[in-house]
Amino acid sequence: MTETATNPAFATIEADIKANDVVLFMKGTKSMPQCGFSARVAGVLNFMGVDFKDVNVLADDAVRQGIKDFSDWPTIPQLYVKGEFVGGCDIITEMTLSGELDQLFEQNGVSFDKAKAEQIREANQ
Repeated sequence: MTETATNPAFATIEADIKANDVVLFMKGTKSMPQCGFSARVAGVLNFMGVDFKDVNVLADDAVRQGIKDFSDWPTIPQLYVKGEFVGGCDIITEMTLSGELDQLFEQNGVSFDKAKAEQIREANQ
């Protein structure tokens, strides 16, 4: 029996990750985050002009727990790029400030505003 069969939320999670280049599992939505960590990651992605799917884990308890089990990562938000788990708020913040997030997007053909990414780095020096 596969993980998807034993955990129905996994099928939903896998479908979202496969159907979208960038997915953020978060508390709230990209236009109305419901926690500071989700707000930070969504804010970075929105500011950089990244087209991403937001999945509000507060709307479905099975997905809220399921994403933690799926990634084996205990916290939310969680960012996926091209089907791969990237990390949570601290990791995304570090990657943004170091330029690694730009590289990840470039390597995966995800469009973003490089000038906006530079603005974030300049503002945080």
